[in-house]
Amino acid sequence: MKRYRLLVTGRLTLPQIFIVVCLSVSVALSLAAAQGDAPTRPKSDTWFVAPNGNDTWSGRMPKPNDNGTDGPFAKLHAACKAAQKLGTEKPRRIVIQQGRYFCDEPLVLTHKDAGLTIESAPGAKGVLYGGRKVTGWKKDGEKFYSVTLPGVKEKKWDFRCLVVNGRFCPRARLPEKGFFQHLSSFNVPWMTSTGGGWKRKPTSEELTTLKYRPEDLGPWLDINNAEIAVYHMWDESLVGISAMDTESHTVTFSTPSGHPPGAFGVKKYVVWNVREGMTQPGQWYLDRTDGKLVYWPLPGEDMTEADVVAPTIETIIQIRGTKADPARDITVRGLTLSVTTTPLKPGGFGAGRFEGAVSLVSTENCRLVNLEIVNVGGQGIKASGQGLHIERCHVHHTGACGIRCRGTEAVVSDNHIHDIGLTYPSAIALQGGGKDCLLSHNEIHDCPYTAINCGGERNRIEHNHIYRAMRELHDGGGIYCFAGRDLVLRGNFIRDIIDTGGYGASAYYLDERSENCLVEGNLSVGVVRPSHNHMAKNNTIRNNVFISDGDARLTFPRSSGYTFERNVLVAEGKIVFDNPDAITTWKNNVLFSRAGKIEGNKLERYSKKGTFELKPDGGNVFTDPQVVVFDRGVIRFAPGSPATKLGIKGIGIRGAGVRPVVADKVSETEL
Repeated sequence: MKRYRLLVTGRLTLPQIFIVVCLSVSVALSLAAAQGDAPTRPKSDTWFVAPNGNDTWSGRMPKPNDNGTDGPFAKLHAACKAAQKLGTEKPRRIVIQQGRYFCDEPLVLTHKDAGLTIESAPGAKGVLYGGRKVTGWKKDGEKFYSVTLPGVKEKKWDFRCLVVNGRFCPRARLPEKGFFQHLSSFNVPWMTSTGGGWKRKPTSEELTTLKYRPEDLGPWLDINNAEIAVYHMWDESLVGISAMDTESHTVTFSTPSGHPPGAFGVKKYVVWNVREGMTQPGQWYLDRTDGKLVYWPLPGEDMTEADVVAPTIETIIQIRGTKADPARDITVRGLTLSVTTTPLKPGGFGAGRFEGAVSLVSTENCRLVNLEIVNVGGQGIKASGQGLHIERCHVHHTGACGIRCRGTEAVVSDNHIHDIGLTYPSAIALQGGGKDCLLSHNEIHDCPYTAINCGGERNRIEHNHIYRAMRELHDGGGIYCFAGRDLVLRGNFIRDIIDTGGYGASAYYLDERSENCLVEGNLSVGVVRPSHNHMAKNNTIRNNVFISDGDARLTFPRSSGYTFERNVLVAEGKIVFDNPDAITTWKNNVLFSRAGKIEGNKLERYSKKGTFELKPDGGNVFTDPQVVVFDRGVIRFAPGSPATKLGIKGIGIRGAGVRPVVADKVSETEL
């Protein structure tokens, strides 16, 4: 009481007051401690997971203590349960230590996990596998090794992906290269997607039967093991076989195909997963009849030491909310995810029916950052929600798609996506959709079908670097937009897209119901059809540079209301416009054919009804634009170029593709 009176009477100086207060607090704490009421430290918001952990421990320590009574968890599931008990009032963090983790079931995160971050420890590589190790290999004939797997014969364990020593292994295949040609026909017109699809609905028999050539298949085919990939135009159907009639040379599918065999005039098919298809080292098949996994080792591969992982689940991490309770503010960072499977069914357009190694549904402000997703049977990432961020992920060697992201205000940027569609060639490397999303600065290559597909409203596809796409299927492109409104395609660099037939391949493709879109400041090199426009209207193609080492063809079937201005086209061969009447504003372009041929084709729907020579009216110039091409897509024009006189700007897209990171920040590059 004396000390209190001194304070209120003002007899102490300020330094003295400070000393007195500190002494008072110290005494109070000492008294509380003596009475057993000492204040406790708040619990940590961080949990740890390590291969040498134990799920009965607290998970609060990064490594086991000296006496082995406490330390990290062993499984991510246990850490998430512990973090969930803390509630969502403050952020929580789970740190994965260096090592390999095998998951028997998906990790499911919901609205109860709001604010959670799961990440690898600094400098560590935590790898989550959606499967189990396979050991106990024995010789199976002269070349092969096999191991009996529980549940395979009973069809409780089935998979279409196998990883051996870090390699996505190809399945047994017939024929060894190329395709079989079947004898089924379906001569019904396709009325476009907008027009309702097939003019006549296919029958059940047409969707479930295929007539084969007797020299291709025979009674030796084990229909319990065999799977057939029936090729269509822009997709394929992978199906099982329920019956085989060797007299009529007909197989019956276990599930309907997406389109009838023979549709679009395509008659290709491949048989997978049979012993007769084991034609080279590194292949495998799952023998459901005998309940075993069979593998042909690569030269020098020792199966007593081989690291073999077979998938047991379709997805490893699920972030799953509902409309009423979205999963919010969850971050997954710095992990590697590998080895998942898919069910035996057709994947549909873009192989979109399969799950992702990471799957998100009904989410808000969730982030996937710096993940590596490799050697998975289905999608790498399949996400939907609001405010999604998928950034700096490396997604490669997938059975289906790389990244599929639909939602509102999503950002998908600085990802490296390649070698996708290894099981389902209709897979799309990056698919976007929804509203007000940004797909930017991604590097995408080695795709059997489209690199980027996007529709929706007001989405921006900018500064992506795309090459070696459309290597197997048809009617797609480097960037393919369907039913997009007010889309912006800007600053992209697309090169080396080949046309393998069918409905063709393009660099920039605006398809049915694409309206009021802007294609501006893009570069195309080595693509015969740099711009394809089908049943689209009121779009603008402006200030692009298209360079072809052969012919160049720009197509506008059933389109209208186009603005085509200030573009530069250079072709070693001729330049052809299909249905140039679709272009209502045509001015200030520079077209240069080294073959001296610039033509237009009149179309009636899709049929050519005449060819005529295009004239350089409307301020257009048919002469050499004097392009100077630098590495990585920087385009400039020589002094005195006619392009410069027409107000055509050079294109500086050196920054297309993934941007370098400097001091944890994305560097500013010339756009």
